[in-house]
Formats: sequence, C-alpha cells, structure tokens
Amino acid sequence: MKDFLEGSHAVAHAVKICKPGVISAYPITPQTHIVENLAEFVASGELKTEFINVESEHSAASVVLGSLAMGVRSYTASSSQGLLLMEEVLYNIAGLRLPLVITCANRAVSAPLSIWNDQQDSEALRDAGVIQLYVENIQEAVDLHLFAFRLAEDPRVLLPVMVCMDGFVLTHAYEAVDIPEESEVDSFLPPLELREKLDTENPLSMGIVSDARFYMETRYAIQETMKEAIVIMPELKKDFIQITGRNLNVFFESYKLEEAQKVIICRGSVSGTVKEVVDEMRDEGHKVGALKLISYRPFPTEELYRALKNIPLIGVLDRAISLGSSGPMYTEFKALFQGKEGTPKISGFIGGLGQRDITKKHVREMFEKLDGEEITCEFINLNVEYLMGARKYT
Repeated sequence: MKDFLEGSHAVAHAVKICKPGVISAYPITPQTHIVENLAEFVASGELKTEFINVESEHSAASVVLGSLAMGVRSYTASSSQGLLLMEEVLYNIAGLRLPLVITCANRAVSAPLSIWNDQQDSEALRDAGVIQLYVENIQEAVDLHLFAFRLAEDPRVLLPVMVCMDGFVLTHAYEAVDIPEESEVDSFLPPLELREKLDTENPLSMGIVSDARFYMETRYAIQETMKEAIVIMPELKKDFIQITGRNLNVFFESYKLEEAQKVIICRGSVSGTVKEVVDEMRDEGHKVGALKLISYRPFPTEELYRALKNIPLIGVLDRAISLGSSGPMYTEFKALFQGKEGTPKISGFIGGLGQRDITKKHVREMFEKLDGEEITCEFINLNVEYLMGARKYT
C-alpha cells in the first residue's frame, strides 16, 4: 500500500500490522505522534491490543516488561529524558532476554532543555544489551520496524531492538512510503512463542538475585548473542526481500566507495546530505564516498573492515559527544582498525547537536580537512560569538 504519511504515522502503521498484544508509552516530544496514532487505531477497532496508559516512561517500560514476560508481543516508544528514565528497566528487559521493540525518536538530552534532534539519548543505551538500528528516511523506518520484530523474537536472539529515527527531521516529515500488506507481514513475522514465560500452570522465577557465581555468564551470553546476530540478520534480510520485493540494508550502506580516497561515515537523516555532497564532488572529479551506519549494536566489525580497509582517509561524523573523550562512533572506528594492516587516517567530527544545521558546505569542509593532520574531536558549525561569551562564566 503506497501512502503519503508523516514519519510517526508511518511507524504507527508498521507497528499496527505487526499486531502487538500490548502497547504502553508516555507522551514526550517528538515521539508522541507515534503512540497517539496507535491509540487512535485501538479506539477505532483497527488494532486489537491492550493500550495501557501510564504515569511515566519508567512505568511504560515496566508494563511491557511484564507483558513480554507473559509471552505477549509488546511495543513502546520514547525520546531523550524519557528514554533515560526507561534506562533502568531496559537493562532489565535485555538481561531477561525479552524481545521488546522500541522506537527512539532521537532528541537532545538536557540541560539546557532542548526538544530538538541529535543522537545523544540512544547513545546512552549503547551498553545495555539493546540492539540499535538507525534509519535515514521514513521508508527505512517502516522496513526496519518490521525487521526489528522478527529479529528481536528470533529464538536465537531474544533481545530488545531499538529503531532510532531522528526527531522532527523524520518523525514530523512527510514521505511517500510503501506499507506492506498485512498478509505479507504475517508471512514474515510468525506469532511470538517464548519457550520460557510466566504461566500460573507452570510457575517459574525470572530476574532473581544472582551472586558472583552466575552474573558474569549472563553478560557473556548477551555478548555472544550480539555476535551471533551479525550472522542471523542477513538471513532475516533475505526473507524480508523475498516477501516484500524491497531491498533492505541491515548493517550499513556503502555509497560510491569504489576508488574512493576519502570517505565520510555517518548515520541517520544527515546521510542524505552527505550523499548529495559525494555526488557533487564526484562530478567535479574528486574520489570521495560515504558509508551510512545502520547497525550500531551489534557493531559489524568484520563487515565494516572489509568495506573500508582500502580507504586511506576517513572522517566520522557523530551527532553525539562522549563528554571528556570524543565522538562515540569515532572511537568505534578507531578501534576497528587497531593492529590491522593498512590502517587509515581517521578524523572525528561532532555536529548537529540540538539540531544545529549540518549543511552541504560543512560536509565539503570535512572532506577537505581529511587532507590535514588527524582530528580527534572537532565541533563543526559552532556559534563562536556565543561561545566566547559563555566561556566567561566557566
């Protein structure tokens, strides 16, 4: 079904045809339109599910933890401070091996208060055992939500999957999207069947206290599952393509890497701007390319190394900052080449925090700076006049 939809509503349509049995969420900008639209589906009878209103994001996460523990497909969504309020419970959901699907409508984290977009909120959960997938556009958001339910619920995985889409830039934008037919999704996504779940007929305990004899093994098991997911994801991708007839990248998208001497690595909606600049500079004779990262957790190390090993100059564009260090993606890619042959020169850039513009001019400047000394952490498009005033008070 082709339709012209707001990004949030497109995600709501995708979630609807996956038929979750429980939805619970708390409204927070810019996530609200997703669950608001789902509530409308429930009220109109289009979606048969329990929509549970709660008093906070912590409660929303707790509700879906309970429903998943009972073996019921469940969904939630959040942003920014709300996602951080969920964090305690999301660690529990991952540790209990419950296959939640959650949308993060990426938004800056306070203080100062900002409702605008960057990716610092989802970065705060990179070590929680939650699979993280980042989308460039609304169609990709639809497809990766369908993929997320299948991946999370695969018996070999059973981990929460978070689909991250840039707040406002995608959640409130409109795009022509292809929503699969319900029958297609039914073929791709079988009913959830958990081997271990809470059942009064067969009682068991979940999440009990674990002493030093057992705790580390749970972390090891999640780590191994993350590595196994790198093998499983291409299998599920083939099923998706076969049923929908539409291609889907699940690890990353290589963009004109052939013969490229300089590459910018990015993720999310800014990828479109980076690719436009690559096209323009290619037309001018420059050997440039781009790589759009989709799967941040698990981090597909070997696949990325094979794609980038012959690129001498790499720039990593982070829309988050690990304060006191550098860009989180930058450190991942530096580690990727550690001790390997043909180590490229890798520079790190921070941009777009609080939805500050990243224009084609800024992308060109990043490409140009790759010719100089390696950059560890350079902010682009800083408001220098404001910065000089603000520093008086530090």
